[in-house]
Amino acid sequence: MENKEAYIEFLNTWNDAMWYAFLAALAVAALIFIIYKIRYMSAGGYKEKFEFASEKEIKAYLLVNYAIAAGIFFIANSAKPQIVEISYIWFIIRVFISMCLGTLHAYVAFLIFKYYYPGPLDKKLKKLRYKPRINPATGNEMKLLSEAEEDAYLDEGMQAEEDAFSVDYDVWIDEATGDTKIEKYKGHLSALECDRCGFQTLKLEKEEIITPATEDTAGEIQKEYKCSYCGRIKRKTMKLTTKLEKEDILAALSKGRLAGDNQIELIRIEIQSMDGETKSFEFQNRDEAKKFLEEFDFSKLRQTSY
Repeated sequence: MENKEAYIEFLNTWNDAMWYAFLAALAVAALIFIIYKIRYMSAGGYKEKFEFASEKEIKAYLLVNYAIAAGIFFIANSAKPQIVEISYIWFIIRVFISMCLGTLHAYVAFLIFKYYYPGPLDKKLKKLRYKPRINPATGNEMKLLSEAEEDAYLDEGMQAEEDAFSVDYDVWIDEATGDTKIEKYKGHLSALECDRCGFQTLKLEKEEIITPATEDTAGEIQKEYKCSYCGRIKRKTMKLTTKLEKEDILAALSKGRLAGDNQIELIRIEIQSMDGETKSFEFQNRDEAKKFLEEFDFSKLRQTSY
């Protein structure tokens, strides 16, 4: 009887502790979310918000969901007290089920923010990057210069960085006053879309030259891609030429569906050298892609990559 009473007293204390822990976990989740939003809103201009969101948003939202997962574990550990009072075995079962529920929520959140959320976040970042800037001195709306126009406002070092495609600069100008604002963005590559699961998780794993290219004949290269989400293995055999056939690509950028910039969300160009070295580049519109092809020099890119 004394053991039963001690067990009941322990359960009452445990249930109270689980409720307090549940409320604390929700408070932590809300606090992390509010702190992130405050820091995001106070980050500054669109450029600063872009950098903050690209670096912190997924991490913050994951922490929020991990705190919620802990809350699920705590609240589930106070459920069905009448059944748990029957035997300590039911207490152990409840703890186990609570762990499963909390872990399930944390794992689903991890999958969502690792494989799905980067897509919506990328759209959010694009809006921040290309939303019209306002000249603080005059209040005028500034214009984003094209790739061809912006070179006049970039020094030699900046142009060299853009030539190496490791950095991208946006130049905004107040056409009424001539005031300019230059914003620097990191150059980065994203994965391809997997044709099985639909996520942007298909990455190049390895490649092998089957037939080397010569000065007179084209060769072949086999590329193997792997999806980090569903494990899909995709192999492609591609033509390996001794020179870039720019004219064909430039023609494709000027006709058909690619003729309208409003139909283009992203243009990806992948270039393969004779020794098997691969470089991939992404562009927001066809003008940027055409400028890249007209100026591209693989040897210069290789030199600037060291």
